[in-house]
Amino acid sequence: MESVPVEQLISDLENSFRPLMEKNNLDDIGIFEEEGQGDYYHLGYTVKKNERVYMVHLPFIKSEDGHLTLDKQEWIVETDDPNAVDLKGFDKIDDVFQSLFR
Repeated sequence: MESVPVEQLISDLENSFRPLMEKNNLDDIGIFEEEGQGDYYHLGYTVKKNERVYMVHLPFIKSEDGHLTLDKQEWIVETDDPNAVDLKGFDKIDDVFQSLFR
């Protein structure tokens, strides 16, 4: 797996904002990033639709130089509901949005 600077990944995500918003009729979209346990780092999107907020992200391993390597090609969905169970197992971002909004 390729190790990539965080800034490059964020730029790639930002470049996909408009197409994702238009295709999925989102109210808002932004960057989601969170330090996980140990070397884990989660990076993806925070999206809002129909007054619900979703954090949609991939798991990465962060190196000492701040580069990220994808741990697993599996999109994870968290919601703003603290009692909700995370949704996992999505190979593609389009699969996430299809599951959530269609």
